[in-house]
Amino acid sequence: MDYLNQNTVNVAVQVLPISAEKEAYDIVDSAIAVIEKSGVKYVVTPFETVMEGYYDALMKVVKEVQNVCYSDGAQKVMCYVKIQSVANHDVTIDDKIGKYSN
Repeated sequence: MDYLNQNTVNVAVQVLPISAEKEAYDIVDSAIAVIEKSGVKYVVTPFETVMEGYYDALMKVVKEVQNVCYSDGAQKVMCYVKIQSVANHDVTIDDKIGKYSN
């Protein structure tokens, strides 16, 4: 059984691009734009962006995020990924931070 694609998971992705020509924040903005265009639910935080969806779809977005960093001028990219899943149950962003929303 494919537990990771049976339910919604959360994937947090943090990219730290290194470029001699461009500001890192400009490249990070391009990475966030990829996430936005993907259509997945997401929340941007000061250190990472958390996405919600099915595992395979989110990992595809993680790959696209890394690729856009390179196409946008990064020579190196550190990419940190955290994944939360629960067998037979969805993991949602709102479950974790919904009570803190204004």
